[in-house]
Amino acid sequence: MEIVAYAVFADERPLLQQEFDRVFAGRHRLRCLELFLNRDTAPTAAGYEVVLSSVNDTLDAEVLRALAAGGTRMIAQRGTGYNNIDLAAARDLGLAVARVSFYSPYSVAEFAWALALAVGRRIVRASHRTREFDFRLDGLLGRDLHGRTAGVIGTGKIGTAFARIAHGFGMRLLGWDVAPNPECRELGLTYVSREELFAASDLISLHVPLLPDTYHLVDAEAFRLMKDDALLINTSRGGLVDTDALLETLRAGRLGGVGLDVYEEEAGVFFLDKSLEVMTDERLARLMTFSNVLVTSHQAYYTREAVSQIAETTVRNIDDYFAGRTSDNTLVPRPVPHHP
Repeated sequence: MEIVAYAVFADERPLLQQEFDRVFAGRHRLRCLELFLNRDTAPTAAGYEVVLSSVNDTLDAEVLRALAAGGTRMIAQRGTGYNNIDLAAARDLGLAVARVSFYSPYSVAEFAWALALAVGRRIVRASHRTREFDFRLDGLLGRDLHGRTAGVIGTGKIGTAFARIAHGFGMRLLGWDVAPNPECRELGLTYVSREELFAASDLISLHVPLLPDTYHLVDAEAFRLMKDDALLINTSRGGLVDTDALLETLRAGRLGGVGLDVYEEEAGVFFLDKSLEVMTDERLARLMTFSNVLVTSHQAYYTREAVSQIAETTVRNIDDYFAGRTSDNTLVPRPVPHHP
């Protein structure tokens, strides 16, 4: 059987193909497309029982209906997040859905720190200057991390890895989560309210999923509570941050730096080459004008280790589907056939 994968990057393709060959040994073939899956491209999935999606594909009720009508019966999401999939519609249509519930937490945690150091020490500005042979230090003054306070929003696997690195820098640790993590407490992390964390932290890093309760978790009130020179890092989901409130805060000359690997309206922009087009997203364009803001293209997870783990789990999810098995990765199980 041939299986189709959407939004496959050049670096990802050989790792995914390698895992297909190792597990399926020719029983199933892989077709990789660069297309994003949405209402315009859904017809290309006709005839494919299994579809591999990415977090920036659009799998709303309309797209899912088109997939089901074309013969699709299983969606394997190559990522942890699944807020782009209408699970209720998938269940109603009899579509099985699985995701990758775990991959290297170090990939994202380390990248979050790369962003923090880049904006905190003005590295991007310095790089732009030195390329023009401007070696002045004016405007490049940073601050030590040692002895300052790191606020970790979400202390799951990634948040814990981030906290361990912060501990290595000699930082005081504050955390917020619905369920405290004993590993973080062993590091000396103190759990506090969100309000206290926003007010007391010099560096705030977001590591929670995007849910109705976490949408715009960092809103105007949160920015009002933050220190004027605080650093804000988001490598989780764009919708956690109210972009309009962030822009207002930056226009007021507040925040020491912002590192964003995600953006709430990134679909249709991130992962694509827009360099020859007019950027019609005025909020994103405005963010790019601030010298203390660094935006990257949802690449925090993008390490060989993490992508290999994602490929391995995705292939295992497909194998489970054909075998009628479920696992911790199953979001919507395969419907049980009814016999008269």
